[in-house]
Amino acid sequence: MFSLILERAIEVDVDAIADSTGHVTIGGIMEHIEEAGVHSGDSACSIPAITLSASILDRIRQWTVKLAKALNVIGLMNIQFAVQGERVYILEANPRASRTVPFVSKAIGVPLAKLASRVMAGETLESLGFTAERIPKHISVKEAVLPFEKFPGSDTLLGPEMRSTGEVMGIDANFGQGFAKAELAAGVDLPLAGTVFMSLSDRDKETVVPVVRDLMELGFAVVATEGTRRALAKLGVENIKLVYKLHEGRPNVLDEIKNENIQLLVNTPSSSEEAQTDGRLIRRSALTYKLPIVTTVAGAKATVDAIRSLKSHPLEVKAIQDYIR
Repeated sequence: MFSLILERAIEVDVDAIADSTGHVTIGGIMEHIEEAGVHSGDSACSIPAITLSASILDRIRQWTVKLAKALNVIGLMNIQFAVQGERVYILEANPRASRTVPFVSKAIGVPLAKLASRVMAGETLESLGFTAERIPKHISVKEAVLPFEKFPGSDTLLGPEMRSTGEVMGIDANFGQGFAKAELAAGVDLPLAGTVFMSLSDRDKETVVPVVRDLMELGFAVVATEGTRRALAKLGVENIKLVYKLHEGRPNVLDEIKNENIQLLVNTPSSSEEAQTDGRLIRRSALTYKLPIVTTVAGAKATVDAIRSLKSHPLEVKAIQDYIR
């Protein structure tokens, strides 16, 4: 029941420091790109949050301070929340440093681990000059580096089990540019033109409509399997070309990938055994041909933002100190 409640929920990570006087300062509030259920180590995230309302953020801040005080934390603490509509759930609270601390430190220009060590040795946040959350004007995006191509036969789906072997960071004045930089650093080359393949689970077909329309407005052609194509047509999205599933005939989606007729894949997992088998083969084929593949609707929305930004103006490079300054 709880997993159903959190379906499509937004996951949020918070890193904070508390001292012996009871003062708590939030280091950073990170909004995950992938929905709750994907391991936080595999999900991309953004500082500051990009879609959460001011009231939700205020509640997260209040609960973070209350939890740190209730647990008598001295040093770093990490809390993971899930936001479903206007409801906020606490997933876990860890009175320790998290893997996100280096990312947050770079994003806000504050050495959190160093300050936490001094706090644990008896100093106070006031004496260290870190008494208030610093919300940067720029956007910092963390992306996971995934090792799938090094493990033949492994699936690229993300879930509760962490699979990433590293992470990268992109910074810019807007989310689209920041996400594009993070994807580029992670080895993902986003296309600016071409054809997008869509094969979606039933629960995702309605929510992906804005993504499909945005891709078409950006000049992409869209092809889809029969079920996805028919569902999108009922929702008012026309001009989607049919592509066969693996067992339906030739040329099928694998043929289109091998013939370099597809430049981006959006494939969310389905529950049927046949769809799972097909999906796995499609994702592995995309990996072999080094095609970007997105397996969540939230990831697809972020990808569209990145492509739109790349098409509007080229990436600019600045030193991280220039953003912090």
